[in-house]
Amino acid sequence: MGMITTKDGTEIFYKDWGSGQPLVFHHGWPLSADDWDNQMLFFLDKGYRVIAHDRRGHGRSTQTATGNEMDTYAADVAALTAALDLKDAVHIGHSTGGGEVAHYVARAEAGRVAKAVLIGAVPPVMVKSDKNPGGLPIEVFDGFRSALVANRAQFYRDVPSGPFYGYNRPGATVSQGVIDNWWRQGMMGGAKAHYDCIKAFSETDFTEDLKKIDVPVLVMHGDDDQIVPIADSALLAVKLLKHGTLKVYEGLPHGMCTTHPDVINADLLAFVEG
Repeated sequence: MGMITTKDGTEIFYKDWGSGQPLVFHHGWPLSADDWDNQMLFFLDKGYRVIAHDRRGHGRSTQTATGNEMDTYAADVAALTAALDLKDAVHIGHSTGGGEVAHYVARAEAGRVAKAVLIGAVPPVMVKSDKNPGGLPIEVFDGFRSALVANRAQFYRDVPSGPFYGYNRPGATVSQGVIDNWWRQGMMGGAKAHYDCIKAFSETDFTEDLKKIDVPVLVMHGDDDQIVPIADSALLAVKLLKHGTLKVYEGLPHGMCTTHPDVINADLLAFVEG
């Protein structure tokens, strides 16, 4: 575990375990590198070097008041990969982290990236507009902001207890530990950074990023994702990628890396090794 300091003085926390080809994990909102513990232990055991950072304003990184948008997030990743001198890395992003991966990989230095994975990811763009009629209305994200301001602690109980892991579906097996861990990670971060990040993940248009990426990309998405609906994300994103492969998971939720790690890890391994 360590810290790097970016040009604006922000400290970015990261975990760096093992050796071999590097796999870099990018977490979703409003979580931290800890959301990847299962995947990191799995791939560490397979002989890979596994790295995960806390996005600025999240987890153990500086609770920034500024820079909480995709350009700076991608620049922070570039700073991390340069500091660790990562080459031929596979960048794996979930949800907001998938947007971060797309934004970074489209701009990465030659030789830094071998492959990328987008899991339940926000690209091309989430918010509804004339250009994106299938998106979610801005009122949905305004509701997130209002809930965060009103009672962030309760909001961070409600999200994992319901749609994030599909625990609101009939017959779902609910894990209180998973809910508590989501809350723990969320409350570690900064309220201002989390508030700003809602705009970053919902309104950033990643269309041009996806078109620029020239490495193989695996797009993984549950068809019961209630947070990032598949029809306006993965199904559109894969069409914009030069070397994209889509894998849809019947009935799986947004947080499928946690609810079904055996399924997801096996498919990730096959893609990384393929």
